Amino acid sequence: MNQNNNNTNTNNPLPGGIILDAIKDKNAIIMATNIRFIPGIAKGILQAAKDTDTPVMIEIARSECNLEGGYIGHTPKTFAENIINAAKETKNTKWALHADHIGIKYGTKEEIEETKKLIKAQIDAGFTSFAIDASHIFNFNGKTVIEELEGNIKATKEIADYIKNECDKYGLKNFGLEVEVGEIGRKDNNGFIVTSVTESVTYIKELNKLNVYPHTLAISNGSTHGNIYTNGNISNQISIDIPQTKKIAEALKSEGFNTRIAQHGITGTPLKFIKSLFPKGDILKGNVGTHWQNILFEILEKNETELYNKIHNWVLEKYADKEKTNEEIFGKNAKFALKEFFEELQNIDEKTINILEEKAYNDAVMFFKAFGCLGTGSYINTN
Repeated sequence: MNQNNNNTNTNNPLPGGIILDAIKDKNAIIMATNIRFIPGIAKGILQAAKDTDTPVMIEIARSECNLEGGYIGHTPKTFAENIINAAKETKNTKWALHADHIGIKYGTKEEIEETKKLIKAQIDAGFTSFAIDASHIFNFNGKTVIEELEGNIKATKEIADYIKNECDKYGLKNFGLEVEVGEIGRKDNNGFIVTSVTESVTYIKELNKLNVYPHTLAISNGSTHGNIYTNGNISNQISIDIPQTKKIAEALKSEGFNTRIAQHGITGTPLKFIKSLFPKGDILKGNVGTHWQNILFEILEKNETELYNKIHNWVLEKYADKEKTNEEIFGKNAKFALKEFFEELQNIDEKTINILEEKAYNDAVMFFKAFGCLGTGSYINTN
């Protein structure tokens, strides 16, 4: 695909930075939707965003969508093509395509080079925003915070420079950039390991010294990706440390940084909790992912019973665990069925797709309201 992101007549994604800069400090959170299953859901979300004049980001992570198809069965090219088609159908011009969790776990030369191949494919496909996740690279023997984060900083710098150079080839300016310090969901014997203010400030300060200026920073603040279970039953996500999140955001602002917080792991968080407690403006980007997958399987169970049962039985058999309930086994592993049953899922009944679209539309509007971003499209300059 030939990137032409400033031509809104094509409904191509905007550079992520345009959206992030426009909404920064507007007391709103941009919803970034991780869509593992596209039919119906993508169109519903993009139509809701169009109808309410609300900017939105569509995202997918490296593990889900890569050059080998990830675990959802899409490459960056096929994923982007399908999302862009949905944007054209809805005539949506205020959206960005975000490559989430471009994970780098070791920082080896081989891993960095493989990561660059993926990013090139993402940029070629039309992605306009990128999240570099080198949070796994942490020196536990470091004597200072800088020594602890040195590997993360080095890998992030190299990948950020590569993204800039590749985007320059397309004339793509102001791409979105997210970085990460503190592995999300990591625990020790005392519970969640939460990113400190010092880690956050040091990390962004060192990146700025290297001419890397992220729009958002993902931190470990008590959230967990995916569905949460207590005693085998699904439960709400209410472990996010709001006071610590505010402290980090305030510290970044006081240092004069233009970086705000990207909140991961929102699925399962009650909307009233998001609306009343999330520090809008401090949190600039909020990721909602597994929620849309949950919608898919709920609707399949009612409307595509035979296919649902095949998927359900496959998951329970393949990921059997005597220590867990069937509900938890399915809820945590159903995502892997998306590739296994790819063709069948792509050919579900049109009526089912319409139901998915309507549900995604209504839920997107509810999230927009809770995030305080409903109608904020007026801040976006698409010229």
